[in-house]
Parts: sequence; structure tokens; C-alpha cells
Amino acid sequence: MDTLNYHHLRYFRAVAHEGNLTRAADKLNLSQSALSTQIKALEARLGHDLFDRVGRQLILTEVGRIALDHADRIFGTGQELMETLNRSADHAPPLRVGALSTLSRNFQLQVLRPILDHQDQDIVLKSGQNAPLLRSLAELALDVVLTTDAPTSAAGSDFIAHRLAGHAVSLHGAPGRMGHKSLRTLLKSEPVIVPTESAIRTGFNRLTARLGVQPRIIADVDDMAMVRLLARAGVGLALAPEIVLADEIASGQLITAPFDTGITDTFYAVTTRRSFPHPMLGVLLPD
Repeated sequence: MDTLNYHHLRYFRAVAHEGNLTRAADKLNLSQSALSTQIKALEARLGHDLFDRVGRQLILTEVGRIALDHADRIFGTGQELMETLNRSADHAPPLRVGALSTLSRNFQLQVLRPILDHQDQDIVLKSGQNAPLLRSLAELALDVVLTTDAPTSAAGSDFIAHRLAGHAVSLHGAPGRMGHKSLRTLLKSEPVIVPTESAIRTGFNRLTARLGVQPRIIADVDDMAMVRLLARAGVGLALAPEIVLADEIASGQLITAPFDTGITDTFYAVTTRRSFPHPMLGVLLPD
């Protein structure tokens, strides 16, 4: 496939912004005839005229406006590349964040708040399972992954897990479900909504085995937002960190059982070793 001559495109962009061949030639340190030849070559390659002559002015045609829009983005991206590698960019590119699908939306908002407070910083947020998110991180398609599962050595040696917080996991539900004298009785009597997130689920299995209880798991959910919705609907008791249901607890719609489950959910921000990490990671990650 034929390729575009980017020298021709750069000369065209200069003429388009000046609107005058003479001024553009002076800036580019070229003769007018040489510059005119370059523009004609680009028009021949594209198969369309890029300018209409109106007196001494060069007015962009419709195709010329389209070409200029693309040229500005192409050379703007090139400038951003150089600034990024020279660490002199005024504006950082979007911060690409991966988040485990079971991770609390409230917690994600809490973690990302310092970035969101920067009005000129964009964020791209992708949710999914741990393995594909870490793969994207390793391929540099993500800058950071928020997760409750710190990567093991088998996942790769270049991953760095930054501990963000640890939250106690409790049972939360409608006040009418909480009239029980012990954790064992509560788990024997009330249906439970359990997230599939491995640390919580493993801790729950250990807890029920210790208490000798076979709980009725009314829902096994891979999304903390759905755990929250089911708890609000009164389906059962939600096993989750309090931050997941903070709004419902604050309003009195749900309450937390007064029993210690002994389960803790730990949150991590996982990065990978890079020579040019995203500059906003310094705001996001703990010292």
C-alpha cells in the first residue's frame, strides 16, 4: 500500500495555517516554487485539490479542511510524544486505569478522587477480571490496575503491588434481619449475598467451617455493585466491606451486624516497571 509523505503534509499544514504561500515559504526556509511543488505532490497523492486561490489568499477546500484536521492531530501527537519522552509535557495523556469488576465503586471513587480533582486530567477506566487486566498492564495498555488480588510471582516479576487500604468485611442487611444473638445463629437463619472475589470468599468459607454452619447463599455475585443492589432490595445479608454500602448504612436503610467476621479485604494498586510511568501515578499511589 502506498504511504503518505509526511514532509508534504507538514508543508501543507504550514501553508494552511499561514493562508499565504510566501509567508509559509519564509518560515520553512524554502523557495515559493519548491513549496508549491510539495503541495502539488500532496494533492496528486490525495487526488483532490487542497486550496482555492482567492486573490493572494489560499482558501482551504473541503478536503483541505479535512486534511488539516488530520495533520494537526498527527503532528500534535508527535509533539506530545517528544514532550513525554523529554518529560516536558504540560498536559499528561489520559490515565488508563483497570479495576477488578468486583471492586467497590465507592472505593474506586475514593482512590481516584485526587486525579478527578485535576480538571485537565482525563481518565480511561476499564473493569474486568484480574488476569486480562494484568495482561493489559504488562502490554502497557493500562497504567495501573486496582484490585484486591496482589499478583503472585507466577504472574510476572515486573509487577509492583502498592497496598492502598485494608477494610474489615462484615454482614450488612435490613434491620429486620439482624435480631440474632450470635454470628452463628445469624448465618444459620438468614440468606447471604456473597461476592466471588477470592479473598472475601476464602475468608467466608473459613469462617463458616469454623462455626460449623452451612449458610444459605442466596446469591453468588461477581460485581460489588450488584451485591449492593441485592442488599438494598432486602434479598439477604451482604458480605462486604462497609465502604461498599456506606450510603445505605448512613441513611439507616441497612445496618451492620455487630459481629466480627475476622475477614479483611485488602486493596492494591498494581503497576509495572516502566522507564516512563504516567506522571499522575505519583498522585494516586501512597508514598
